[in-house]
This record gives sequence, C-alpha cells and structure tokens, in this order.
Amino acid sequence: MTTQRLGVIMNGVTGRMGLNQHLIRSIIAIRDAGGVLLGNGERVMPDPILVGRDADKVERLAAKFNVQRWTADLDQALDNKTDSIFFDAATTQARPMLLTRAIEAGKHVYCEKPIATNLDEALAVVRLADAAGVKHGTVQDKLFLPGLKKLAFLRDSGFFGRILSVRGEFGYWVFEGDWQEAQRPSWNYRSEDGGGIILDMVCHWRYVLDNLFGDVESVSCTGSTDIPERFDETGKKYRATADDSAYATFRLKGGVIAHINMSWATRVYRDDLVTFQVDGVNGSAVAGLTDCVIQARQATPRPVWNPDQKRMHDFYADWQRVPDNTSYDNGFKAQWEMFIRHVCEDAPYQYTLLEGAKGVQLAECAQQSWRERRWIDVAPIKP
Repeated sequence: MTTQRLGVIMNGVTGRMGLNQHLIRSIIAIRDAGGVLLGNGERVMPDPILVGRDADKVERLAAKFNVQRWTADLDQALDNKTDSIFFDAATTQARPMLLTRAIEAGKHVYCEKPIATNLDEALAVVRLADAAGVKHGTVQDKLFLPGLKKLAFLRDSGFFGRILSVRGEFGYWVFEGDWQEAQRPSWNYRSEDGGGIILDMVCHWRYVLDNLFGDVESVSCTGSTDIPERFDETGKKYRATADDSAYATFRLKGGVIAHINMSWATRVYRDDLVTFQVDGVNGSAVAGLTDCVIQARQATPRPVWNPDQKRMHDFYADWQRVPDNTSYDNGFKAQWEMFIRHVCEDAPYQYTLLEGAKGVQLAECAQQSWRERRWIDVAPIKP
C-alpha cells in the first residue's frame, strides 16, 4: 500500500476554530491516524504549511504540533506548486480576496463559512472557481453532528410521518470582556468588520434546513444588539455595532415551518448549546449536539391544562433516548476527509462554494427582512 503526499496551505489556524477544529482535530488527527484511505487502497497524507501574520505565533504553533512547515508569507506559500489545497479560517471580510488569490494560483479551495459578507462577492468566487476548474468546498459541520445525524436517520426511517415544524434554540452568554474574558473575538460584534449573529449563524441554518427538512423558500427575521458596549482583546472598550441576537422564521418547501432563536446574550437552560425540536404527525424528536430523544404518537401523554394546580408530571420522563448504535467521528475531520477524497480521486462532494453562497444569500434575506420588517422570498441561485 502506497501513501501519497498532499500539500495543504492552512491560513487562519491561529484562531479558535481554525486551531481546534481544523488543525488539531482534523489535519493533525488525520496525520496521526495514517492519512485518508482512498477507494483504490492507497492513502493520502496531508502535509500542512501553517500561514499567519504573526510569525512567532505560527512558529510556536508548528513546533507544538510537530508541523514541519510554517510561514508568514502567504504569497510564497501560494507560489509553491507542490501544495494543492488552500484552506482559510480567517476573517470573513478577507475571505473572498484570499480565495480569489488561491484560485488564481491554481489551488483547490476549502474554507470556513460564511464564504463572504455579501452574495455578490460569494457568487464571484463560485464563478471563478468553476471557470478555473478547481475543486472547492465550504465547511458545513452541523450536518455531521451526532444529534443531527440521528434526526436524519429518524426522517429517513419515516418516524415523523409528515413533518409539521422545526424549532431551534441556539446560544449562550458571551462575556463582555471587562471582568471576564470574552469567548469570541471582538470583530464578531462589529458590523464594519463582518460581525453579526445573523451573518454568522443563518449560514448554518440554511444548510441544516435545506438538507434535513426542505429547501428554504422565505424568511422573516428580526435582530437586536443587546449588549451595546464590549471590551476587545487589549481591554479597550468599543461600541458593538453588530447584532448579537436574532429571531427568524423560515417557510420550507413542502410546508414545514421552522423557527430558530439565536443569541450571544442568553443564559443556557436547556440540554445543549443548540437544540432542535422536530414535530411530526407520527412522532417528535429533540436533538442537541450529540444526543436525541423521541416521543412516538402511540406514547404521547394526554396533558390537561389547569393553571390552578401545580404540575407534578415529569414530561421529560415521557421521552426515549435514541441509542448510539454507531460511532460518530469529529464532524470537521469527517468533512476534511471527504474533501481530500474529492480532490484526490474525484469522489462525489456536495458541499461546494455554491452551498456556501446559499448561506450568505439567506443571511442577506434575513437582514433585509429585519430592515424592512416583512417576509422575504429566497430566490433560486444561478451561479
């Protein structure tokens, strides 16, 4: 069995997501497992080069994880013909420009979402990649979560019958940065820097809803900037100009109604940081990141409304946990392996930049709905 090298340029891996999910839990994990197995029995070993503006930080990171190559010169990295893939997890505003440079250098491109801050820039990158004939993809990690994979299993098995509605709750309290350090970078809360929960999270909801419950056809959304002042990484106070909470209702093809609340200014009183309840005629399910519980039509209790009497019934006890009958790999790693196979053996791959552009489109529609206080139809995208 032979192993082939695959050079991967990794930009933006000094940030939280790029470091933890893409470098450590994906590329390093793939390397430590012996590479990606192809259909012909050969293996592909990713050989990353870490790229960042802070040379000292990138060098320390490379040494810590035994990565042999690093640089602060992106142009030099893109000029290396032996590196085939460019990956970006840096800021959203810079992403279209970086992807364009990589495509023009002949690289296959894979990136975090959103792929741009607006649909025009997103589609320009899609068209450029298609015209250049390079392989391309965008991260759609929520589809690989065990909880959502269990929802897909229930849907495919016919458990729900006709699906009626989907309700999502996402969020947690992000510290302001004064007396406790913020868990997210400060640019996330400045609209001029590409921040905002609608742009960040509605891109996720697009691919979740499209792939699990039906194509999104229209949206009604309102947003809010609940925390008007925050403190940046140096402790300096700044004005938060981006939305940190939003509440969106989606009409899906086939008649399903989905509503998702999202907030970085809420305290968690639920089973997980994100939960989805799916109600169908024949059964309901509630899924978090990993677990999923179900209640079939035949096992549904008969509640009676009586506000004058304290409720003693344990409604949680009426639900049954979906067992972990299969093992689930890290979702980011699983999608990296899929993209590597797509590049190396042309394996089928559906999570292209066009899918990323659809997420940007829905975020734009949600922002327009907020501004104009009305429903916005989501038109089919023509790349």
